[in-house]
Amino acid sequence: MAQNKNIRFLAAPKIGIQRKKYCRFKRSGIKYIDYKDPDFLAKFLNEQGKILPRRLTGNSLKYQRKVAQAVKRARHIAILPYVTDLFK
Repeated sequence: MAQNKNIRFLAAPKIGIQRKKYCRFKRSGIKYIDYKDPDFLAKFLNEQGKILPRRLTGNSLKYQRKVAQAVKRARHIAILPYVTDLFK
């Protein structure tokens, strides 16, 4: 039998395969999350103003807690809304 080493088979398309999530705070070296910066905190909120979970943002547990605390502080001093329609 002849051995063909150049035979290629059709591979399944890579649908739904995502890149590995990473903590942007660890990668950037950010140690303090400023609660007075609503544009930065808005990245961690959905359209209704709810805080996005870790599995969507890719934050580590330590920084997800800091983000949540900063969002709650910003809501308390009326920089961010508690509830809204079409926030973004």
